[in-house]
Amino acid sequence: MKFLPLLLSSFTRHKVRTVLTVLSIVVAFLLFGYLSAIRLAFAFGAEIPGADRLIVRHHVTLMRIIPLAYERSIEQIEGVAAATHSSFFVGVYKEPRNLFPQFAVDPAEFLDMNPDFILPEDQKQAWMATRTGAIVGRGTAERFGFRIGDKIQLFTPVWEGRSGGNNWEFDLVGIYDGANKETDVSNFFFRYDYFDENRLSGKGRVSVFMVRVDRPENAAAVASRIDRMFENSPEPTKTESEAALLRGIAAQLGNIGAIVTAILTVVFFTMLLITANTMAESVRERLRELGVMKAIGFSDRLVLSLVLAESCLIAAVGGAIGIALAWIAVSAHHLLRGFLPSFILPAQAIATGAALIVALGIASGALPAIQAMRLDIAETLRTD
Repeated sequence: MKFLPLLLSSFTRHKVRTVLTVLSIVVAFLLFGYLSAIRLAFAFGAEIPGADRLIVRHHVTLMRIIPLAYERSIEQIEGVAAATHSSFFVGVYKEPRNLFPQFAVDPAEFLDMNPDFILPEDQKQAWMATRTGAIVGRGTAERFGFRIGDKIQLFTPVWEGRSGGNNWEFDLVGIYDGANKETDVSNFFFRYDYFDENRLSGKGRVSVFMVRVDRPENAAAVASRIDRMFENSPEPTKTESEAALLRGIAAQLGNIGAIVTAILTVVFFTMLLITANTMAESVRERLRELGVMKAIGFSDRLVLSLVLAESCLIAAVGGAIGIALAWIAVSAHHLLRGFLPSFILPAQAIATGAALIVALGIASGALPAIQAMRLDIAETLRTD
């Protein structure tokens, strides 16, 4: 018995109905993939950072700055392998809508702390040698057409400078790439010494310290030691992992994960009903044919498998196309380019999508398949 020709014949029997059902599934899985990328992006990549890095900030809020002098003390703590600092700038480029993350950092320490930021050696040396120098991620450079050698002027309502008021000018000396697709290439980094020398307030202070521990399993103990060191100081600290900090920021925007899950639950329940109805209608139309198949020797198990295989094939075709289109859309970064870092379709989402395809195929075809398996041959053959 040739199972595959029978399966393909059933799949193409009613082309319009099959195409419409497949297209519905395509839309569902396209939505699933794109929303999965959005969920990850709104979590600010909280699932990505390594467990060996900690963030030290003011214990009340990220908006309050802490003394740069803390860095030396942090470096002396047992379990700390390296430490550096970063300060938020909050500037806009030309128009208020042109926002991207900007930070004042120590170039050498920063690059050592972030080996996933790939900067050519000549550009690295240029950054070290240029006091007004800055580097930018490939994503933001492409978004605004930045080129090495450009002078980038940013307006910030937060930091007033000695010469330009709230307008700051930087020389773009480098464009960095990511070591992998998860690396955030939307940031703009410039030298802290230039920033601190020219701002009129907040001198000698930073927004956060980034700390790398010697072993990931020591992270919690090191965080506790850092906070105990400064607990009686005028500016106590709160130390947590990068992932914990990013999850906290994301939580302030609302539970994006729950919203996405709710939307997808409704979508897939609807797809289940649509696909199940398609399969039920297909079986009803083929009752006599299925009865003949059983009469000439097709076993109940084979009839069951045929109907289940057809529903799984419909789900697989639609699901595969939908996930592929989602991957293309996310990779193109068309609508959200530059606004959401870590805007990728994670491998976990693809694996989940594959599992959902199988589940949809089996769930939608189960009842029609059982109905076909239990057909009474004599009664079916008497059916017009």
